[in-house]
Amino acid sequence: MTPVELIDFCSAELTQARVAFGQGTLNAEDEAAWLVLWALKLPLDTDTSTLNTALDDSDIQTVQDLLHKRIDTRQPLAYLTGEAWLQGVSFHVDERCLIPRSLIAEVIAQGSMDPWLNPDSVRALDLCTGGGSLAVLLALAYPQLQIDALDISADALAVAQINIERHGLQQRIETRVSDGLQQATGKYDLIVCNPPYVNEQSMGSLPEEFLAEPSLALDGGVDGMGFIRGLLEQAPAFMTDDGVLVLEIGHEIEHFIRAFTALDAMYLSTSAGDEQVMLITRQALLS
Repeated sequence: MTPVELIDFCSAELTQARVAFGQGTLNAEDEAAWLVLWALKLPLDTDTSTLNTALDDSDIQTVQDLLHKRIDTRQPLAYLTGEAWLQGVSFHVDERCLIPRSLIAEVIAQGSMDPWLNPDSVRALDLCTGGGSLAVLLALAYPQLQIDALDISADALAVAQINIERHGLQQRIETRVSDGLQQATGKYDLIVCNPPYVNEQSMGSLPEEFLAEPSLALDGGVDGMGFIRGLLEQAPAFMTDDGVLVLEIGHEIEHFIRAFTALDAMYLSTSAGDEQVMLITRQALLS
């Protein structure tokens, strides 16, 4: 069996087992390719169509063992491999934090917020940083920024510190345990936040793979807006006059509009839609 054939086999098995995707890949084919390449210790950007050399039995068994573990345990593949990728950047990941997948990563990579960001910006905050992926991506994209990375979970921040050191950013990113903005200091030119925003009804129907992640990072209360209410009320005190907040709300647009009817927010387009990430100025929050 060749790697190409093995990917097809794994894809069919994942489909038949009805595993859930959305934590690094969106479909069985991509998940199978990731699984096979990782198990065979091949670069994840390998052109899989060229992998036509027959594998020995031990390699096939290694792949099948990982495949069965993925199906039997319903653990996300990122937890099984200890690695996740976001915008082409590698991150350590484990059960202490959410698997990196925030759509804000696209906004950072595309420079979508740049027209509203003061070019002289020097301080940024990644609130609810989890494993630190957005803080790292911010630091890589904006070399002038000093970044605070805050999270209520000390366990998640331990993962964030691994990723900060992995990318040599210890001098530019500082982590602190904080319940919301409690341990934020001074004024920030930019705040990014991928908060817990899953509403109560949706939390009750999450697939097993998503239930493997820390519920603290997902559960946004009855309407998903529990954390966000406090954030929007308190954020202006921690923003410079021309500071901006970039906030992810996922599929909760209806709940957001109902909760914040008068708020003037600008939506930033992403691959998942045009109403999942928004930019809010300090002036809009104050008014």
